[in-house]
Amino acid sequence: MSNTSKRVIVGFIMVAIVALAALGEYFGIPAVKYLSTLVAAGMIVEMLICIAHTPRDVVKKNKWAFGGFLLWLFVILAAAWFVGTRPWIMLLLLLIICCADIGAWLFGRLIGGDKMWERLSANKTWAGQIAGILCGTFASVMYGLLGADVFMPQLMWIGISVSLLSQYGDLTASWIKRKMGLKDFGRILPGHGGLLDRFDGWIYALPLIWFVLL
Repeated sequence: MSNTSKRVIVGFIMVAIVALAALGEYFGIPAVKYLSTLVAAGMIVEMLICIAHTPRDVVKKNKWAFGGFLLWLFVILAAAWFVGTRPWIMLLLLLIICCADIGAWLFGRLIGGDKMWERLSANKTWAGQIAGILCGTFASVMYGLLGADVFMPQLMWIGISVSLLSQYGDLTASWIKRKMGLKDFGRILPGHGGLLDRFDGWIYALPLIWFVLL
């Protein structure tokens, strides 16, 4: 089975899990809060495992980068718990990041063009970034139209901001992986890498949403 096929299948499974969590919320079960907190905790465990398997001299040389990133993951854990208490906001965040990621990946491959930051990520292009922002913003606006049957301009700005931040979270994760000499943080999600690879869009977007809610 090709890597693309694995990516698509696992993607559908993740969508199904999120849909089940949303269904649980409908019946009064705080599934989104527990699911998002579990994912954030898994990201911390994954980072600790990666540090443990990184050569000691590399860890010592980059201790501030690795330590700072690990501490920031605890901020993400707190944000996941807090934002998860507002499940429909968390689901909106997941929708925007997912659509921005798919749009950037798909149109980046189709269009190609100049690379964003080839030293960090060889496959990311400016065309992909723009397409990702457009796809994430479209998803955000449609979320409001389908959920409330009304156009909410603020969702457009939320879509743009979260889409942009999610892509720079991806670049930050790529920078940490380069420091560690890794291709993926883990293999828990075939075709997607580890939890940190899949949810790196949370790195800046989730704490921002937490700050706005506070």
